[in-house]
Amino acid sequence: MIRGSIIPLITPFRDGEVDEKAFRALIDWHIEQGSNALVPCGTTGESATLSHDEHKRVTEICIEQAAGRVPVYAGSGSNSTHEAIDFSVHAEHAGADGLLIVAPYYNKPTQEGLYQHFKAISEAVNLPIIVYNIPGRVVVDIQVPTMKRISELRNIEGVKDSTGDVSRISDQRLACGKDFILLCGDDPLALGMGAHGAVGCVSVTANIAPKLCADFQNMIAAGDFKAALELHDRLMPLHRALFCETSPAPVKYAASLMGLCSEEMRLPMVPISAANRDRVKAAMTEVGLL
Repeated sequence: MIRGSIIPLITPFRDGEVDEKAFRALIDWHIEQGSNALVPCGTTGESATLSHDEHKRVTEICIEQAAGRVPVYAGSGSNSTHEAIDFSVHAEHAGADGLLIVAPYYNKPTQEGLYQHFKAISEAVNLPIIVYNIPGRVVVDIQVPTMKRISELRNIEGVKDSTGDVSRISDQRLACGKDFILLCGDDPLALGMGAHGAVGCVSVTANIAPKLCADFQNMIAAGDFKAALELHDRLMPLHRALFCETSPAPVKYAASLMGLCSEEMRLPMVPISAANRDRVKAAMTEVGLL
């Protein structure tokens, strides 16, 4: 079962191309630091600006480099159901352990459309699927009754919840059952969602502080919420700094300061401002990363 500290991997670029060497080194580093699972081609990985060939190649590299040491849940969502099925089938053939599939963006499907989207993908693959609900990015919200219907599909395993509503975790657990995996998708809410039953966090901050984020999730899993609160308070300024501008620009800048990769992004994403560079650097220094 996927749980703990889960990395939505950044995609390193160099001179406009995917930097495979840096990406492979990142994967090794995250595993060595105690991360529990990897997610290539998510929002943090700039999947929206990867070509289809690049998307598939990044997925393949991650699976190859992880080599079974930790689970790889490939990001395979799209606003086109047909395209999402193509990415999902490819990931299954490439050897992924599971899929992370975002709700369709831009189209604004109805609740029935959302259900039919996930149903079609579920029927096309045999891998376990984590549904990704992030209304702030995709406009639509997978409401609890719809999530219950989706959870009844044969290989829907759980949800990455980025609604910003801590109580949603409890509502979904009661609706979908105790075996439905609940993952936090928003670092500042990871402690509260853990108390409500989330068993892990798909963490942007873990891209640069993997050991600290893994330790934090281990504390929650052990029921040591006092220690988890202390570490949460230590990490909170960093969580905030990494969203001072649209992600992943701040975390890519932070990664560049640590020598993990360049801060290069693809338009329409641009590097963060000078003022926010100082904020990110200060937060990293405070938590001991620099």
